[in-house]
Amino acid sequence: MKGRIHSFDTFGTVDGPGIRFVLFMQGCALQCLYCHNPDTWETNAGRAMDVEEILAEIEPYLEYYRRSGGGITVTGGEPTLQAPFVARLFAECKRRWGLHTALDSNGFCEPSHAQQLLEVTDLVLLDLKQMNAQKHLALTSQPNDRMIRFAYYLDVLNIPVWIRHVLVPGWTDDAADLLALGEFIGSLTNVSKFELLPYHRMGVYKWQQLGKAYPLEQCPVPTDREVSRARMLIEQGIGNDSHNVNAGGTAYGGNVN
Repeated sequence: MKGRIHSFDTFGTVDGPGIRFVLFMQGCALQCLYCHNPDTWETNAGRAMDVEEILAEIEPYLEYYRRSGGGITVTGGEPTLQAPFVARLFAECKRRWGLHTALDSNGFCEPSHAQQLLEVTDLVLLDLKQMNAQKHLALTSQPNDRMIRFAYYLDVLNIPVWIRHVLVPGWTDDAADLLALGEFIGSLTNVSKFELLPYHRMGVYKWQQLGKAYPLEQCPVPTDREVSRARMLIEQGIGNDSHNVNAGGTAYGGNVN
């Protein structure tokens, strides 16, 4: 079995705890207007690699991952599109080295498709883009019903989750939508951390290289005040009776699929 790989980073520090090997899978069913990795969308592109080839890339850096409490994070694109391959990779990382495994996903996956993968996943970084169904469709080209089902399934399995949300002015910053996001997070029992990711323009050059018109050309990055307002609204939605969700910080790194 081979996976379609876009690229990898041997010293990731923002996609899970500790220092991590971050593997970017090729292929995504969403086409988010703000995506900074549009070069990962095409499912037939990338490099075909088997599990042993990837393990060989990880092994020289094992000491850094172990000493820092890190491990491997698989992202994309959307890694659940290649769930059987990622499941085999995670299983080998655990069997050989006991590495912590993290899945960075947009949740566009039927739970049954990812069952074996989740059995060997220690943490899911779940990117919730927009709770309003129609706005989600306009923003990503897909509805959000699968994402919601996937989030509830992770809760049933009690798999630790970090929720991520990209704050895009005019697209994901409406007060009602932010409150709804907070209420949804507060309804889950397995969320240990929430990260608010301010929209940025660092991936615009990739759209240009691909000959694609960037849809958010006129969209500004959010101000510090706008970020603080969004965080306050989400925390208000989560409520005081949330399940110990760490929602106090703003993350400026992270993979924005």
